[in-house]
Amino acid sequence: MADAPEKEHPVEAYGYAARDSSGHLSPFKFSRRATGEKDVAFNITHCGICHSDLHFIKNEWGIAAYPVVPGHELVGIVTEVGSKVTKYKVGDRVGVGCLVGSCRSCTNCADDLENYCPGLILTYGSKNVDGTRTYGGYSNFMVCDEHFVVRIPDSMPSDGAAPLLCAGVTVYSPLRYYGLDKPGMHLGVVGLGGLGHMAVKFGKAMGLKVTVISTSPGKKSEAMERLGADAFLVSHDPEQMQGAVGTLDGIIDTVSAAHSLLPLVRLAKTNGKVILVGVPEKPFELHSFGIIMGRKMVGGSSIGGLKETQEMINFAAEHNITADIEVIPVDYVNTAMDRLQKADVKYRFVIDIANTLKP
Repeated sequence: MADAPEKEHPVEAYGYAARDSSGHLSPFKFSRRATGEKDVAFNITHCGICHSDLHFIKNEWGIAAYPVVPGHELVGIVTEVGSKVTKYKVGDRVGVGCLVGSCRSCTNCADDLENYCPGLILTYGSKNVDGTRTYGGYSNFMVCDEHFVVRIPDSMPSDGAAPLLCAGVTVYSPLRYYGLDKPGMHLGVVGLGGLGHMAVKFGKAMGLKVTVISTSPGKKSEAMERLGADAFLVSHDPEQMQGAVGTLDGIIDTVSAAHSLLPLVRLAKTNGKVILVGVPEKPFELHSFGIIMGRKMVGGSSIGGLKETQEMINFAAEHNITADIEVIPVDYVNTAMDRLQKADVKYRFVIDIANTLKP
């Protein structure tokens, strides 16, 4: 019989966990491993709430094994390093994103694409190398192999930096990989939420013209006046959409609700690219004629490897980019999840772990 979570490892830990598909989060005691020779241990100060946390705790993807301690946008202060750690020291400010392990030997790992490794170990809800479950950042501290830790630049606030470790790299990576990062290009951003607002910020910092595409006309002033988008399209307005046909070099589609791809494909120029980073529950219908007639591409992208995640954090610091956040105490987390379900946040909740999570 497996040990109880608080007995699996030698170091006591505590956080908030969901015990079943209701997704209700409540205090939870568990344990972390001792700091190994290549490990970094750090006290978590802030943890972002990602929409995937909500999907996972409610088992909407059918893969949850309870109890679940969510959270994969962690920032904290190093308290201990292993004897073979070379990159970090006690007192450094660090972050951990969506992954804490990979096989380190496959082609993807060799190419700094650990996020596509078949042996990927997620920050929570995965099996670790010792067979125990991984627990995420709605908790007091973390122990992680130094390879999967990134340095947070001194100029960045910890709370605004935390969501970059998922939301930031999720939009930064496809902009770089698909060549949509050249100054003067015209980028469409579908959806103005946690991912979308980061895509606007990175796009503008890269010198792009940015058009936001949204179902919500009320977001126009937010997109253009505050975030700096150049144009705004209401996706259910046929006249607006028709007027923009064939104008976009690329589109980052961040929406996880059911929607049609065909209108977005029409907005792309010849050789244009529609890149999916949102995960709707129902499969898309893909009309090949619209793609063929413009030699267009529909692609996808998932977070980023560790090298690219550090590159993204450094770029964000250089351009003064952080997430727009609402900082909350940990005991507000269930209300935050309810609000997230209703898209009632601009644009990311961040839990103040250091000041509000107590044993």
